[in-house]
Amino acid sequence: MLNESNSFTPRRLGLALACLTMATLAAQAPASDATVIVGGDVKTPQTLTVRDLKAMPRTTVTVTAEGRDEHYEGVLIGEILKRAGAPLGRDLTGAAVATYIVASAKDGYRALFALAELDPDFTSNDIIVADRVDGKPLFDYQGPLRIVAPHDKRGARSVRMLQKIDVVRLPK
Repeated sequence: MLNESNSFTPRRLGLALACLTMATLAAQAPASDATVIVGGDVKTPQTLTVRDLKAMPRTTVTVTAEGRDEHYEGVLIGEILKRAGAPLGRDLTGAAVATYIVASAKDGYRALFALAELDPDFTSNDIIVADRVDGKPLFDYQGPLRIVAPHDKRGARSVRMLQKIDVVRLPK
């Protein structure tokens, strides 16, 4: 039974709506201190911030999820790996073709990609590190950074809450 002390007055309703709005905006705001670490078998390990990624060449990819298109914006992983000195382009030959990357998330989830499928000189597979979806920052449960593999039939390699990209070269 409602009484005056536990009913929604216009003031309480206004406060509840304001809190809900602030929580929604906070869930969409990118963490300014978020980083992705690029390491492993690279010449120049990197720690990239959201700001660093925004200054790099941008790519938009489209993913169809639950019958509707989502447009993700970010940086090709190949561009990130090139800056770190991974063997790409003409260097992606011989034993280097057996190189792969492991993408790791904050929650421990990991996915694997062959280096060749991330090299724009090798394939046109536009796999990106995204920080925006449909013109807005990713929600907390997705980001602030996320790998998006738009041509995968399932989203299992679209690593949410991305924290690390490790380049691994198979031993001879």
